[in-house]
Amino acid sequence: MKYTQPKGTFDIVPKPIKEEEAWKGSSRWQYIEEIITQTASDYGFSEIRTPVFEKTDLFIRSVGGSSDIVSKEMYTFEDKAGRSMSLRPEGTAPVVRAFIENHMQQHGSHHKLYYLGPYFRYDRPQAGRFRQFHQFGVEAIGRSDPYQDAEIIDFVCEIYKRLGIQNLNVLVNSVGDKESRASYKNALIKFLTPHFDSLSKDSKERFEKNPLRILDTKDEKEIELLKKAPLLSDYLTPKCKQHFDEVLEILKGLHIPYTIAPQLVRGLDYYNMTVFEVTSNVLGAQNSIGAGGRYDGLMKDIGGQDLPSIGFATGMERILSTMQGQDCTFGKEKAPFIFFIPLGDSAKKITFESLTELRHKQVPSEMYVKSQKMQKALQEANEQNATYAVIIGEHELEKEVFQIKNLETRDSEELPLSSIVKHLYSLWENAHTENKSNALS
Repeated sequence: MKYTQPKGTFDIVPKPIKEEEAWKGSSRWQYIEEIITQTASDYGFSEIRTPVFEKTDLFIRSVGGSSDIVSKEMYTFEDKAGRSMSLRPEGTAPVVRAFIENHMQQHGSHHKLYYLGPYFRYDRPQAGRFRQFHQFGVEAIGRSDPYQDAEIIDFVCEIYKRLGIQNLNVLVNSVGDKESRASYKNALIKFLTPHFDSLSKDSKERFEKNPLRILDTKDEKEIELLKKAPLLSDYLTPKCKQHFDEVLEILKGLHIPYTIAPQLVRGLDYYNMTVFEVTSNVLGAQNSIGAGGRYDGLMKDIGGQDLPSIGFATGMERILSTMQGQDCTFGKEKAPFIFFIPLGDSAKKITFESLTELRHKQVPSEMYVKSQKMQKALQEANEQNATYAVIIGEHELEKEVFQIKNLETRDSEELPLSSIVKHLYSLWENAHTENKSNALS
């Protein structure tokens, strides 16, 4: 029987065979994870990790029973005790649950958390959308001022900037508070009622449960219809309007170009006030690579203190696909600095001891043991992008030397075998010092 990966999932492997799947290469994932987590550290965020499954009620309560996630997309199952559990479809609700359960509010008034891991939604697989996907996200808890909103938007933009992604569009909107949305809901229902029969099945269901969700439609006819609908911005309370105006003013001061998107509401029920989305021109219909917003009130709704909060999530697969589509640089692939080539059994013992000692000194090293043929060994060293090849055979053992070959310049020399580890380690240190100098300049 041939086993294959479940539909809507994929393997991350060292070197994908197909060029169009190069984004599945593990070195590329490691590269963007390093950039993202370093950016999080620079912005003062600390990591939080939560279980990959939670009680189903957590998501119904927080995300909203009428949302697509809860009504259509969750992987839900009963455990052996008959309790309903769900694989996490998004990151905010688990983080807020963990914040409350671990009494994190006792550690100060302002909390900045980030997470990185797999999430699960049962949806039709397509470009940029998988049933198991990976997200990096942040949650800033405890501040309600517009500077906090701007910091979060700047943070996600800075990640994309450091990764070399271009042609980005920042969409922003305010969905107001409960008072604003109640007034707008009435106006939207009044506008949509004459068109009810022409609405899609999903929109008819949303009309009954949560009419504002219709603004998130993907139906082309409904998108055209909604261009004539009342604008939520016209129903914002003075407090909400002032907050949003201040956010926009701060973004201008940071030179972050943005577009006000009146129809942007996000797909989850917990959002209020500022919402935003960052899109790219590479991914087609699924063109969003990161999005988020403020969710004041969620903490209280699921049993915690009433703390203001805002966050964002960005899809790792979408970042990688966008970078590949724009021919972005992924940094150097990990490669051995020293590639040992022992020729004969006597050389293997000395070679392996030197290899192990260098690894203990954190020098990336590898040893070739497949055959006694020099050319095949050197070919393997070049394929692995090694910097130096070290050759030890019967000739070298008799003379008590080792041969070292610079694989870039092709220069080679013989040096005393007694100094092998000391000399190779000094080459590694010198290379690191040079790289640091180049980075600073």
